[in-house]
Amino acid sequence: MRGKFLKINLEKEINQFIQGKNYYSYKFMGAHLAEENGVMGYRFTLWAPRCKSISVVGDFNNWDGTLNTMVKVHEGGIWSIFIEGLEPGEIYKYEITHKDGKKVLKADPYGFYSEKRPNTASILVDSCTYPWGDGRWIGKRRRSDILNGPVNIYELHLGSFIKESENGFLNYKEIGQAIINHVKLMGYTHIEIMPITEYPLDDSWGYQVTGYFSPTSRYGTIEDLKWFIDHCHRSNIGIILDWVPGHFCKDQHGLFMFDGAQQYEYDDFKMYNNPGWGTANFNLSKTEVRNFLISSAIYWIKEFHFDGIRIDAVSNMVYLDFGKGPGQWLPNEDGGNVNYGGKEFLRLLNEELHNLNEGIITIAEESTALAYVTSKEEQEGLGFDLKWNMGWMNDTLKYVELQEEDKKFNHNLMNFSMMYAYYEKFMLAISHDEVVYGKKSLFNKMPGDRWQKFAALRCYLTFMYCHPGKKTLFMGSEFGQFSEWYFKGGLDFHLMDMDEGHKNTLSFTKELNNLYKGEEALWKLDFDPKGFKWIDPDNNQQRVLSFIRYGDKMEDTLIIVCNFAPITYYDFKIGVPYNCCYKEVFNSDEKRFGGAGEIMAEVLFSVKDYIHGMEQSITIKVPPLGAVILKVNN
Repeated sequence: MRGKFLKINLEKEINQFIQGKNYYSYKFMGAHLAEENGVMGYRFTLWAPRCKSISVVGDFNNWDGTLNTMVKVHEGGIWSIFIEGLEPGEIYKYEITHKDGKKVLKADPYGFYSEKRPNTASILVDSCTYPWGDGRWIGKRRRSDILNGPVNIYELHLGSFIKESENGFLNYKEIGQAIINHVKLMGYTHIEIMPITEYPLDDSWGYQVTGYFSPTSRYGTIEDLKWFIDHCHRSNIGIILDWVPGHFCKDQHGLFMFDGAQQYEYDDFKMYNNPGWGTANFNLSKTEVRNFLISSAIYWIKEFHFDGIRIDAVSNMVYLDFGKGPGQWLPNEDGGNVNYGGKEFLRLLNEELHNLNEGIITIAEESTALAYVTSKEEQEGLGFDLKWNMGWMNDTLKYVELQEEDKKFNHNLMNFSMMYAYYEKFMLAISHDEVVYGKKSLFNKMPGDRWQKFAALRCYLTFMYCHPGKKTLFMGSEFGQFSEWYFKGGLDFHLMDMDEGHKNTLSFTKELNNLYKGEEALWKLDFDPKGFKWIDPDNNQQRVLSFIRYGDKMEDTLIIVCNFAPITYYDFKIGVPYNCCYKEVFNSDEKRFGGAGEIMAEVLFSVKDYIHGMEQSITIKVPPLGAVILKVNN
């Protein structure tokens, strides 16, 4: 049975596109099944303003560019043709003739599916309707306030979560079911998948894209991906897409010099050249490019039901000199380094995505101190929901890698983040970038012997989960994988069968996830200063940090004590906010987690004893390289 086919006013859609007001351009650009004059076929529409001519070529016409020549239907550079009799599954490209007569074959920028690499042609699809079963999830998502709820994201790379062979890939359904089982067992709220927009080189991990509307064929079909997302939702798991709208690769079949000149990229070499990544920067000031990118984001949300988008390399879009040296960039009209067009694009992108009223979330990977990233009201605000807290990540990882004696002189690395914690709505992220290219796995960042590494990992994760901000953790860290991430191999899940340390760490992370979701104080007031208070941020001699997380009610209150020294502290006195009882609800040093078992089973009663600026105190036991969470117990 045929699916939907093209039924639109093409002239109206094209005019809106040229004016920069068509954010659903995927509905008519590219190749669409259509019925015209009673005949079925495909309508091809393409934007290429500076070329001489264009033809559609493929196996169906023996790649002969003289047979199916497109007609220029708008002076803004829109070309179109209807080819009758074509069937889904046909491969095709555009043969583009430049002004100088040179002919180049290009994949469709709006292609919905692509050949598996190393082949590069686009593939005709029948836009059949997938039988979604996630209506309850979508309705709940639209009604929810995600920023006032728990967000605990498991970041993963589809090709290396599990691996059957060195060069093979599992299908979206096969790998998807394994991911769903693991994530559901572990208690994460969301997964974030590294880019699956079609890309030519495995080594780029998906961050150098050729198909902004095409899910990579490495893992199967469009329907297979929709099945995966649908079944994530049926299992109450959200799914976020990692998306790269700042730059694109220079492979010949892609967007680079598409019509023989700078079409998608900036005109000036110093503006479009991205020397650090060997890519070309999008011209984010051009209306047609904005149409293209915003339409791509909307496409993934509307057609694939993604719950949010994490935008990669925001700094590259905002700063003209990002990743460039002297003489490699051009200043703006005011002589500065801010890309005004890039900032305007990001504001427009966030506005349009939130206008969908789908309850989705946008996340910025922004690595500088740029202000107002998550602000919607300020004139400079970009309108994101969350910003990765790169400062927190860099500081805390630097601290935990220090040897024992050096930690006391760098204690500020662990407490400094609270000086700016409420400037933005932050997400704490330990991502793939921190466990690759010789940086070591999260486990092996921890100094000391094997026991100390596991203990320090548990303490660090507890500190992370209790610190204000939403959470993202890269795959493998949840069970203390020894080796750093390698995209050609799978995770070392077999370690759980060989080593109690990894099995215990997996159990620890599972319980930490569930504790996080169940305790409102750990997420309800993430972005409100009322939700946090230091008890003692400055105990550098003992390497201990203690603080309070508040909820809406007194009985939600949590006391957190994190000890980054391999020493047990007995009779450790801390100030507490209320004259009441306190009960230990979590201890990273429990024997079942692989710890020493320095726990407190008894209820603790506060006494009137002024310390740490509070009238009441309790005396506790603090485990070595361990974290303790106490809760008001009335």
